[in-house]
Amino acid sequence: MQLSLGPVLFFWSRDKYLNFYSEMIEQPLDVIYLGETVCSKRRALSLDDWLGLARELKQQSNAELVLSGLTLVEAASELSSLKRLCDNGELLVEANDTGAVQLLSERKLPFVAGPALNIYNGHALREYLAAGLQRWVPPVECSAQLVEASLRQLDELGVARPELEIFAYGHLPLAYSARCFTARAENRPKDDCQFCCNGYPEGIGLDSQEGQRLFTINGIQTMSGEVCNLIADYPRLAALGADYLRLSPRAEGMAEVVQSFHHVLHGAAAPLAVSGCNGYWHGVPGMLRAEDAGLC
Repeated sequence: MQLSLGPVLFFWSRDKYLNFYSEMIEQPLDVIYLGETVCSKRRALSLDDWLGLARELKQQSNAELVLSGLTLVEAASELSSLKRLCDNGELLVEANDTGAVQLLSERKLPFVAGPALNIYNGHALREYLAAGLQRWVPPVECSAQLVEASLRQLDELGVARPELEIFAYGHLPLAYSARCFTARAENRPKDDCQFCCNGYPEGIGLDSQEGQRLFTINGIQTMSGEVCNLIADYPRLAALGADYLRLSPRAEGMAEVVQSFHHVLHGAAAPLAVSGCNGYWHGVPGMLRAEDAGLC
């Protein structure tokens, strides 16, 4: 099993992106995803900048570099940018929208199926495999049981399994909207947002009236309020045959997160419980901890 670093889901300054990857390249990561997946207006780094960064990182590490595409494609300009991304000619692409799947399939290029693609069973997996799917990142709401059943169904269909990558750490990306919630929170129109999400390096927490953290608002993206952490579930992940564990970047403390997973992957005992949430993985509401639900 190996570790991957997912694309940055938040909007940071150019310097913060570059400093972050300078730190991450020193970590024991096997795959690093680059690129903007949430909002096309976030242009601190252009496609050419991301490709240039990938070339620099290649010189410093043996990690596989993957270019991630937008999750919600709404305008002709975004489709044009997506075509350029798919035609980059250097890096494997993570498709987060079926438009990207179509473009990559037409070009007969392999791709990573990101967690925003609605793949929930072996029959859907078979169709995507025929289109060029190489690695599957199941939707974050999938349970271990659902993933296992999908792979078993694929076996029954006589189709070879793809590489399996599980979203194992970070705020879960739950939904996307044409409306920008961060701009709305600051009473700004979406077309004149002034990139206000840059002021929230880990999004805006949204609490219930009782003070419980429910969601995290990140531009057009709604995320889990708590951080998902599956490190205590490592034995089940290993038994399932996961090839990669995805760690989703946070603004601070990612080196420690990577090291904690690295130690478990290389023989350290997995903790019995962790803070955060892991309910989806156990087939219960995602905001719960399995320990609190009596499942561990």
